[in-house]
Amino acid sequence: MFRTAFAAAVIAATTLAMIANPADAQPRRIQVGTLTCSLSAGVGLIVGSQRNVNCLLKGQPGEPEEAYIGTMTRVGLDIGVTTGGAIIWAVFSDTNRYAGMLAGTYTGASAEVSVAAGLGANVLVGGSNRTVALQPLSVQGQIGLDIAAGIGQLELHPVR
Repeated sequence: MFRTAFAAAVIAATTLAMIANPADAQPRRIQVGTLTCSLSAGVGLIVGSQRNVNCLLKGQPGEPEEAYIGTMTRVGLDIGVTTGGAIIWAVFSDTNRYAGMLAGTYTGASAEVSVAAGLGANVLVGGSNRTVALQPLSVQGQIGLDIAAGIGQLELHPVR
């Protein structure tokens, strides 16, 4: 059951992303780094949830790391309780990396399933003039009992 529910969540998130952002409408993007975020524990409130995030952008070797803080909000079905977790995204942009480039709001499809251990999928685009895409399927690990699907929003601010 867990695998079936997770597969359905991933398919739903991927389908929503393709409908919202057709491939021919996207500018050519290059990978500028990897964003690793830790999430606070969360409680699904049936119609949504919000979790704090602490993130670290790692670029190419020799480039400085950048720290970000923010919130991840989901609006849609969200029922359950989870411990903190982690998400890792490949970061793509249609421009070269620059300091603070991830600051902003990202929006897209989001889904997760947790029965003891859990996984999730997040399809997010945003940042500076919507020029940054976080890899279409992020890897999310957490522990709890939760099922969620809806529109996800990630807001990031540089740590100064």
